[in-house]
Amino acid sequence: MLPTILCVDLALAIERDMNWRLPPIEIGDALPLQTSSLPFPMPCLGVVMPVFNEAATVEEILKRVLAQPCVQEVVAVDDGSTDETAAILREWPGKDPRVQLVSHSVNRGKGAAIRTGLALVSAPLLIIQDADWEYDPQDYGRIIKPLRNGESLVVYGSRYLEMPMHRGSRVFRWGVAVLNVMVRMLYGVRLTDEATCYKAAFTRLLRSMDLKCERFEFCPELTAKVGRLGLSIREVPISYHPRGKAEGKKIRWVDGLSAMRTLWKWRHWSNLEQADSTDSTAVLDGSARPNRSVSAGMP
Repeated sequence: MLPTILCVDLALAIERDMNWRLPPIEIGDALPLQTSSLPFPMPCLGVVMPVFNEAATVEEILKRVLAQPCVQEVVAVDDGSTDETAAILREWPGKDPRVQLVSHSVNRGKGAAIRTGLALVSAPLLIIQDADWEYDPQDYGRIIKPLRNGESLVVYGSRYLEMPMHRGSRVFRWGVAVLNVMVRMLYGVRLTDEATCYKAAFTRLLRSMDLKCERFEFCPELTAKVGRLGLSIREVPISYHPRGKAEGKKIRWVDGLSAMRTLWKWRHWSNLEQADSTDSTAVLDGSARPNRSVSAGMP
C-alpha cells in the first residue's frame, strides 16, 4: 500500500508543479477552423446519453437536458437496463420529438453505447451526458462557447479547473491525477480532468476517430486520439455533485487501470487519411450527415 501511495503522491506533485510541455505531435493540418461560418446558431448541440439502470434519475436528467436552449437533439441509448429505465425512456420520444431512443438487447458498456449514439447524431456539435445528477446540463452553454466561436475543436468540462481536487473519493482523485500526468507525458497535453464526462467536440471530428471503446475507455481513447491529431483541448470549469457506489456509481478502480492501458495503447495511433480528407467546412456547418443504417447491434 505504501509504494502505491507514494507513486500517487508523486503523480499529484508532478501534475501540480510541472511547468514544461511537450510539443504537439504534428499530424497534418487537422480540421482547420473556418471562422466565416461561425458562430453556430442555436440550437446546435446533440447530446448522447448512455443509460444503464438509472430509473431513479433518468427522467429528471432528461428534463434538465431538454431545458437547455442549445440542445437540438438527445440520443438516449438504453444499454440493456434490467430495471424500469427502458420503460421510462420509451415514453420520451412521444413527449419531446428531440429525443431519439436506441436500445441494446444486452449490456455492452458505456463506450459501446456512446458509439451507437454517435452514429445517429445529426447536430454539428456533440456532448456526452451521464444519466445521473453528477453533472449539470446548465454548464452546456459555457462548454460549447469555444466550439461555437471557432476557438477550439474539442472542449472538456473540468471539475478541478477552479476548485481543489477535493470532490469525490480520494482514490478517484488520485486516479484522475495519474491519468492527467500520463496524458501530458505521452501526448504533450496538459489537463486538469482527463476523466470528466463532459467532453464536447464537433460531431464529424468524433466520427473520424474510428472509436473502438466498449466500456469506460471512451475517455482515454478520445483524449489520446485528439492528442495524436495535434489538437488542443480547451478546458472550462463546471459544477460537480459526486455520488458513491450506494447511489449507483458504476466506475471502479479497475477501470482506472484500463484507462492507463488505453492511453498507452493509442500512443502511436494515426488517422492521416481520414483527418486529411475531412472537409473542415462540413465539420463547422454541420452538413455532414450520419449513416443512419448503423445498427445498434453492431460494434
